[in-house]
Amino acid sequence: MVSTNVTKHPGHVDLEERARRLGQGGVVVWFTGLSGSGKSTIAYSAEDRLTDEGLTTCVLDGDNVRHGLCGDLGFSDADRAENLRRVGEVASLFYNAGVITLCSFVSPRRETRQELRRRFPDGAFVEIHVSTSLEVCERRDPKGLYRRARSGEIENFTGLSAPYEEPTDADLVIDTNEVSVGDAVERVCALIKSRVSPGL
Repeated sequence: MVSTNVTKHPGHVDLEERARRLGQGGVVVWFTGLSGSGKSTIAYSAEDRLTDEGLTTCVLDGDNVRHGLCGDLGFSDADRAENLRRVGEVASLFYNAGVITLCSFVSPRRETRQELRRRFPDGAFVEIHVSTSLEVCERRDPKGLYRRARSGEIENFTGLSAPYEEPTDADLVIDTNEVSVGDAVERVCALIKSRVSPGL
């Protein structure tokens, strides 16, 4: 269903003025990678670090949004696309509010991620590929999902029975089998701060 009889109302505070008042601009940081790669661990650790430094941040995590905002969706291709569309809408609202928004989603389709990037001005969308290999992710299996997928309990599981399309133009690539969480967070935060504070 498409909404009708609606009008978009412009706000009184534009992005530049909001950035001046907050001391930061908004940015959307999109972590993509297989389940168990370390996306959420890095995102939450980066949030902690940036908050300590006085910046305003928020994490949108794949599992968490499916407890509320996307709780009515399954894991078909159509539902996954709708899941990310909704998250993109929320991230856009947070971006316009000047928030550093850290999004942790498998988001397996390259075109979907490119569509998300196109929603934002140049430099406002940062794609981080947590490129940890399937073998390492499956060995970790922190939620037991790979085990259940291998036994047939979970269908269309990304990396096993459903494809994952690696980014070709990620802004940052991190393999958590080779890089510690601390080093990963340093790299992520340095990249974020280069995007949110121009001229401030």
